[in-house]
Amino acid sequence: MTITSSPVIAALVTFASSALVTTGVVPMVRRAGLRWGLIDRPDSRKQHTTPMVRLGGIGIVAGFAFTLALVWALGWFGSLEPAKDRLIWTTLAGALFFFLIGLADDLLALPPLPRLAGQVAVAVWAWSQGVRIGAIDLPLEFLQISPDAPLVLPEPLSLLATVIWLVGITNAINWLDGLDGLAAGVAGIAAVGLVSVSFSLHQPAAGILAAALAGSCFGFLRHNFNPALIFMGDGGSYFLGFALASISIVGPAKGLTTVSLVLPLLILSLPLADMSAVIMGRLSAGRSPFYPDRRHLHHRLLRAGFSHRRTVVLIYAFTQWLASLALVLANAELRFLWLGLATSVLIAVVVACHRSLERDRASALEASGAQGAPVEAASGSVLAASDSGAPRGDAPLG
Repeated sequence: MTITSSPVIAALVTFASSALVTTGVVPMVRRAGLRWGLIDRPDSRKQHTTPMVRLGGIGIVAGFAFTLALVWALGWFGSLEPAKDRLIWTTLAGALFFFLIGLADDLLALPPLPRLAGQVAVAVWAWSQGVRIGAIDLPLEFLQISPDAPLVLPEPLSLLATVIWLVGITNAINWLDGLDGLAAGVAGIAAVGLVSVSFSLHQPAAGILAAALAGSCFGFLRHNFNPALIFMGDGGSYFLGFALASISIVGPAKGLTTVSLVLPLLILSLPLADMSAVIMGRLSAGRSPFYPDRRHLHHRLLRAGFSHRRTVVLIYAFTQWLASLALVLANAELRFLWLGLATSVLIAVVVACHRSLERDRASALEASGAQGAPVEAASGSVLAASDSGAPRGDAPLG
């Protein structure tokens, strides 16, 4: 069997293998981290109240790498042309380099600029190996340019676009890692979206990569959903971010069409929009883009009164809805069915979260009336209890 002859079966096996390996490895990493004292201690800015191991990214990497090695050993990549095969291993190698940068930060607390320099260097290397945005098709009839001819980017512009894409998405995922299960869940949903979109665009290799990544994310989520037992750390979020960004280049974006370039942007639009808004807010306040604060979307939802879990599930719901829109643009089979289901899920989650919020506020009012305390104080105590602490927030550049 090859990934071109039975892509769905290959994707399911890949997903299951990656999820099982990650689920099994993460507890071992946690025990080792506790034994060696490699923990993140709580403070006033962080959400957790007990020491937590931040090396969960090792389990994510293990599941992803093992599964790709298994797929290669089974000969499922045998039908691929050499250039596409090289892109697969370049993606894995680049993601491993990003993981090492993040792991070094988890262990040594690196300053932002050295981390950024390392990310840019790895992105440039990946571009040199073929993971690049090299050409696009745009509706340029008004410029009397044939729409059938792709607009080939000059190498300097291709390099710039690729580096911004790879580094930007990596840090968007990293900055999203502020609540238990948030980054892993959003990345997993985005990866599932990339699986479907890649298969719809006849890019099975990218689909298999995305399936392995999705399996790692959901396998890790077993130990990371609130209340989390372990954190992925910067190593894990950097790995997920680069893998998502590079898979979207070697898969959907390789279609060289306006729509295919929009697809990964649409799937990843929530973390990208959140990062952009945070950076603009920090710059407008006269601060560094890497200054840690509480401007992120999840911080705003928490301040609005949503609990930790409701905030995370609400962001999940919006992410899966955006992924379903990408399926419509990709002309995937049963696309409108998936869009309808995703819309139903989104509406149900929004309604449920709103009702829960109203119940919390009603309980706060009752408690205030019974104790004679100010409404604001009672409301704050209820929300603090439901959130089990303040959000972690992001460190500079992640």
